[in-house]
Amino acid sequence: MFLSSSDLDPIKAQLARIEEKLDRLLAQGGAPGASVEAPWIEEVRGMIRAGNKIEAIKRYREQTGLGLKEAKDAVEALE
Repeated sequence: MFLSSSDLDPIKAQLARIEEKLDRLLAQGGAPGASVEAPWIEEVRGMIRAGNKIEAIKRYREQTGLGLKEAKDAVEALE
């Protein structure tokens, strides 16, 4: 059985959410080198604040490899 890119998008989205949660947990536990958020997330938040939602979605997709819908949902969750 072959999986298409669209079949993998939900898995990639879930993995991105898990990685973000793990980073937060590590940071709360004082793990050295752990960051609460990836540096590019603040860039995405800045794009959202500036009203550049489409650019924010594009940047999110570049960083995570997610599909359009999943990246849009993730960016909207950051609003």
